[in-house]
Amino acid sequence: MYKPVSSKVDLPAQENATLHFWEDEQIFEKLVAQNRGNPRFSFFDGPITANNPMGVHHAWGRTYKDLYQRFKAMQGFDQRYQNGFDCQGLWVEVEVEKALGLNSKRQIEEYGLQRFVEQCRDRVLTYAGFITRQSIRLGQWMDWGNSYFTMSDNNIEHIWFFLKRCFENGWLYTGRRAMPWCPRCGTSLSQHELIGTDSYRDVVHPSVYVKMPILGRDDEHFLVWTTTPWTLAANVALAVHPDLEYARVRTDDGILYLSAKTLGRLKGAHQVLDVRLGRDLIGWRYRGPWDELDAQEGIDHQVIPWNDVGEDEGTGIVHIAPGCGAEDFTLGQSLGLPVVVPIDEGGLYYPEFGPLAGVHAHDAAELVFGSLRQKNLLYRVEEIEHRYPCCWRCGEQVLFRAVSEWFINCDEIRPRMIEASRTVVWNPPSVGKRMEDWLNNMGDWCISRKRYWGLPLPFYPCPTCEQLTVVGSVDELRAVAVSGMDGLQELHRPWIDSVRIKCPNCGSAVERITEVGDCWLDAGIVPFSTLGPGFLKDRDEWARWYPAEWITEMREQVRLWFYSMLFMSVTLEGRAPYQHVLSYEKLMDEHGKPMHKSLGNAIWFEDAAEKMGADVMRWLYAGQNPQRNLLFGYGPAEEVRRKLLTLWNVYSFFVTYAESDGWHPLHSPRGIQSKMDRWILGQLDALVSTTNASLNSYDAPSVVGRVDAFVDDLSNWYLRRGRRRFAAEAEPDDRNAAFATLHECMVTLARLLAPFLPFLAEEIYQNLVRSLDQSAPESVHLTRYPQPSVSRADEGLALEMELARNIVTLGRSARSDAGIPVRQPLPALTVAGELFGVELSEEVLAEIEDELNIKDCRLVEGIDSLARRIVHPNPRVLGPKLGPRFPEVNRALREGEYTINPDGTVTAAGHILGAEEVTISLEPLEDQTLVQHSGGGAGPSEGDGRHGWRAALAVALDRRISPELRAEGIAREVIRRVQMLRRDAGLQVGDRIRLGLDLAPELGRMVQEHRERIRTEVGADTVSGEAASTGHVWRGDLDGYAVALSVEPVG
Repeated sequence: MYKPVSSKVDLPAQENATLHFWEDEQIFEKLVAQNRGNPRFSFFDGPITANNPMGVHHAWGRTYKDLYQRFKAMQGFDQRYQNGFDCQGLWVEVEVEKALGLNSKRQIEEYGLQRFVEQCRDRVLTYAGFITRQSIRLGQWMDWGNSYFTMSDNNIEHIWFFLKRCFENGWLYTGRRAMPWCPRCGTSLSQHELIGTDSYRDVVHPSVYVKMPILGRDDEHFLVWTTTPWTLAANVALAVHPDLEYARVRTDDGILYLSAKTLGRLKGAHQVLDVRLGRDLIGWRYRGPWDELDAQEGIDHQVIPWNDVGEDEGTGIVHIAPGCGAEDFTLGQSLGLPVVVPIDEGGLYYPEFGPLAGVHAHDAAELVFGSLRQKNLLYRVEEIEHRYPCCWRCGEQVLFRAVSEWFINCDEIRPRMIEASRTVVWNPPSVGKRMEDWLNNMGDWCISRKRYWGLPLPFYPCPTCEQLTVVGSVDELRAVAVSGMDGLQELHRPWIDSVRIKCPNCGSAVERITEVGDCWLDAGIVPFSTLGPGFLKDRDEWARWYPAEWITEMREQVRLWFYSMLFMSVTLEGRAPYQHVLSYEKLMDEHGKPMHKSLGNAIWFEDAAEKMGADVMRWLYAGQNPQRNLLFGYGPAEEVRRKLLTLWNVYSFFVTYAESDGWHPLHSPRGIQSKMDRWILGQLDALVSTTNASLNSYDAPSVVGRVDAFVDDLSNWYLRRGRRRFAAEAEPDDRNAAFATLHECMVTLARLLAPFLPFLAEEIYQNLVRSLDQSAPESVHLTRYPQPSVSRADEGLALEMELARNIVTLGRSARSDAGIPVRQPLPALTVAGELFGVELSEEVLAEIEDELNIKDCRLVEGIDSLARRIVHPNPRVLGPKLGPRFPEVNRALREGEYTINPDGTVTAAGHILGAEEVTISLEPLEDQTLVQHSGGGAGPSEGDGRHGWRAALAVALDRRISPELRAEGIAREVIRRVQMLRRDAGLQVGDRIRLGLDLAPELGRMVQEHRERIRTEVGADTVSGEAASTGHVWRGDLDGYAVALSVEPVG
């Protein structure tokens, strides 16, 4: 009837079998068909870059995506299930360069642009297939045959439409800026790429203090500090703060000028000659460090004012090179300073830079220092460690370089984006604040890249009349093209480069600019390009799915994907493209360090899936607080595995006993529920209710915590207390009720956990439901999600059971303190404390007694019934206070001549003593072990915790062991040893045995009255007085007596 379930499970093997079942039976396709036409749930998948295999960090987000889509599917919602692949830009280009052994744009062009682009496309398709297989192994369900690719012509055409709208709004412009520049990749990088991808690294650079000779002042110099010595050849000015004080100082290196608060950075002795304000230095001229270069010809070097100059670093005098720094460029533009650009796109100095010509900027420091030394301008060189930007893709340290790029002006759209962002539910809310901070401070969007594999920007500037034409679609391009359309096999370089258009103003033939677009344009347009045929082709179908109800990605996407989608959606539709956003933090190794192949701590997805199992990974991901970094590794995974094994063992227990009993959920009577049954079903209903509420608000971690607590309830209380109810010897009505209750719990759990643990849930459902009822849904994922029910809610019973479990916890602590194992019966446990109106029924008291193996559990009102209160003086306080009267008070306390007052004070020898003057302890009565919870608030706990009661409770354990109790304890130990022999023999629950029980005569007399109980509990047909000499035998010592036990299967 039931498939046998071993207590030892190979989770990865079970998962692979389930994957085959889903594929063979087309379960996903049946789910899609089942929900088609129902109310819709719209989700946009943030495209994963198809340039390398998926990592375990990707699997965190993909688990969230699958979890909530499965949950919504089980609620009956129609969904698109469209996975996305990011395909273009440096992500892919750099990896292809590595594979081909290329390391510069020149080498790419020598290799051939068409060949290179084809290699990029091939890599994308290869790794898209790889990631698809990995995602399927994770258990993620998507319409894998309908994934979107950002390299598609449809995606590109929708971006063209957006760019034309920006052009029509007057936002699009080309301008010269000092941009962060990757010399290896030969392209500028945008502000959001560097910040959003956390591209800043701790880097050690040589810094230099340089003397700049002041014209007209003999042997007087400005002392200037910079961390970028390569930029000195592009110096055009020095900046001072008008309101700072600057000192004129005599040193061994001549007379130097620097701010008064930075004098401590001078070497050797010095003498301050005079002090003046920065404004008094403005307009002073100086000789630059490289005035002899052709590039410096005609530049008038002066001191200029700048309110951003500070004294935290350097000398309070700043070297200004507008061609090599963003802030310098902005300042220079406001003052009309010349712009000197010293390096080309590969980071090499131009020919007009003399001895530096052809040298890479990263290698120029020593040459610069040597020249300064020759000119007696070098004051000091020292190393500095600071945060410095690196290329987000190849890792090369960026340079800053003034270049012409294309931008979208953000002034007009900024307030609209802020307003739209405020309509979104951000989870956690701090992410919404982060987005608003970014929007308030973002610069204009630099959208152009001087690369190859990417979105071709549809900009056609006429060289004759200078009119700019922006093409918004392929149809528009076809209408104005004069050549190249016949060979346009796709909207990529080099094919698009051959298309020329007719200038609508003057009729000249116009070429497209060669730049490609920022890759975040590719991902940002997907709300428009991927919903059905797309925004441009079927507006009605698009509107059915827009905006997304929910999306999720890492927090860094605030400045990347979340931002680009918001920008493009507000531009095109005037509103946010998403309603609810869940962001999560970074994945680290289990010790809190970043995972890197070079550190040897990286875990590959395939290894994790086949060693941990996908369900273990998913439970680990789902349970993590998304506001904290996830510490991922085999240690945390083993903790999760143990929790899942608890659930598995309950499942194995049920199948083992139900199969042995022949219990069938459709044909067997349901029996009469016990109080324990009603309690666990009430807990189950509460779990269903809170799980629905949590998942509807996208809060998976709270579900994981509550499920773990419920499984603990189920295994370590309900099942632990009720094991005998499942045995063949149990009363039939009670046995049937136990089976029905546990079956309902397991089946409901399978459905409840299906979005989280799709493999384990399927395994349980197939064995407990589908194998018994062919009319049931074919898969747990085709069932409806459990809905909350209040019909079985019993708050009084829940509180009663919570109180009982806390009494048991204290009772176990008392046994542990007394050193008496639970299998030794004891006469009594007395419980005192505030019960807050909760009464313990005889049935529940019996459960406490049986669990703690005591004969009587009784309740009393005050703790004084359990112990004596002993008052001890605090001599350090009372001695000085009482002086010669202290001995009298001390004697009274020692001899018990005192009164403890209702307010907690103590009266002794006529003196009232406060809490700081005495300590009151409890001394248990004779033969009693006392345990009292200390700390915390009193009262019933809230939520799923169980600790509120303990502050108000104390228990006293009676340790006296009579001969009768001793005999019963020995009998229980005999039963335990026989059960271990049964397990070692591989016997099943229903297998009968012959028991050999060879006991010393006195021990035999002691346990004689328990022989029938022993026989019944171990499933023995016969009990002989001799143990077999071979087979499954145990020989040892019980309570000082020699014992031999043997087990032989019957038949």
